[in-house]
Amino acid sequence: MFAAAHALAPLDWVVITGYLVGIIALGVWLGRGQKTTRDYFLGGRALPWWGVAFSIVATETSALTFIGVPAMLFAEGGNLGFIQVVFGYALGRIILAAVLVPYYFKNEIYSPYGLIGNAFGLGAHRTAAGFFLIAGTLAAGVRVFVTCIPLQLMLGWPVLPSILLFVGLSLVYTAIGGLKAVVWTDVVQFGLFVVGGLFAVFYIPKLIEGGWGTAMATAREGGKLAWLNTEFSLGAPFNIWMGLLGATLFVLFTHGIDQLIAQRVLACRNIADGRKALVFSAVTIVPMMLLFLFVGVLLWAHYQHTPMAIDIPENAFGKKQTDFAFPIFMLTEAPVGVKGLLLVGIFAAAMSSVSSALSALSSVSVMDLGLGASAKDDAAKLKLSRGITIFWGIMLVIVAYASREVESVMNTAFALAGLTSGGLLGGLLLALVLKQSDGRPVIIGMTTSLAVMLAIKYGLKEAIHWPWYTVIGCGITLLTALLAKVALAEPRLSR
Repeated sequence: MFAAAHALAPLDWVVITGYLVGIIALGVWLGRGQKTTRDYFLGGRALPWWGVAFSIVATETSALTFIGVPAMLFAEGGNLGFIQVVFGYALGRIILAAVLVPYYFKNEIYSPYGLIGNAFGLGAHRTAAGFFLIAGTLAAGVRVFVTCIPLQLMLGWPVLPSILLFVGLSLVYTAIGGLKAVVWTDVVQFGLFVVGGLFAVFYIPKLIEGGWGTAMATAREGGKLAWLNTEFSLGAPFNIWMGLLGATLFVLFTHGIDQLIAQRVLACRNIADGRKALVFSAVTIVPMMLLFLFVGVLLWAHYQHTPMAIDIPENAFGKKQTDFAFPIFMLTEAPVGVKGLLLVGIFAAAMSSVSSALSALSSVSVMDLGLGASAKDDAAKLKLSRGITIFWGIMLVIVAYASREVESVMNTAFALAGLTSGGLLGGLLLALVLKQSDGRPVIIGMTTSLAVMLAIKYGLKEAIHWPWYTVIGCGITLLTALLAKVALAEPRLSR
């Protein structure tokens, strides 16, 4: 592979090094004064809504958006159709803000799985937590891998050292600073990757003869500007029904019961602040995704007229890994200094998603699975929490290394999250409706859902696209749990 370290000027390295040192120092400084797991996992429930809002957007945007969204459009047959799914993302957040947030503040809970535990007991609580840990580790591991693409290009390193460097850097300030460090570093990182995306949108047309007009004409002729597909289908490509139905329910999971996002809402001061944070993310997500979709449009148009300086590598199945497209552009065609800034944008998005995953995984392990129950006091529990954060860092390294042959990190990450999203969402809906009840039907429903979703993903493969996974899994959970509830009900004695 091209040793792209030669393509980086000293100024680029100054920008990159300054960012990495600065963000780690900020995270460590913010970690001062933590005494309890409430401080470590919820920021003492004293974080302002606007900081939480930026953190939510930064977490959900991540390196998947910075690299993966342009790659989806750059790929053969790709177009703006993903925006149909994004409409569902916005709608789902508004529903959550109105309906679910009040339940978060009724009791002292550290995750949405506490709501399931309150309704169905410890067994259901730990089943839900286990589901999150499985899917959360898999999806986050894929995000870690995409982070390492520019490092591979920059340094010519093999994938494993790149993964170790990124996870290690994120782990330093996450293990020390907890959620408070994660949220405030997210705010900084949000600004950086937005600046990177805006620069690309304004700069790439300057490289095309005829500018923006020629780029749009080229993209239109290539079908890249098509966005609306009203035909209903369960498989690819994206259609409006995947957005309004599938993606809306998917967001009810990702922002309502996935600890990666829900942990931030729980860190708000009250119900009103939690709602503000979610509504802000709903307003922001559509223009954010459009920004990076158009980066993909412009990249594709540019490379119809100009050969790429580095060939896009192929995976083990002979398919091009288009996730390399934007990093290759940054390293070979961006101006000196700005090149470093663009790479910092990727690093910012990546470190945000890695630190968020580490905080969420360790929180659920300690507070929901009860791994901290044996600690004799708050200081011991806090020390244990930091150790478990390090453990999950090691797990992310393993999963990221195993993800190196995927064709599309965007589709893979969402599909892996979808394996358990329906089961968790179904469990939460049952908790809100049934209140106190026997936990066995819910456990049966959730485990049945996971089994069916594994069969769909690895048996049917591309016949059903990932935006439908949450809908299907949730429906299976609800139906199976209700049938099991009837079957397990004790018969009434006749008089």
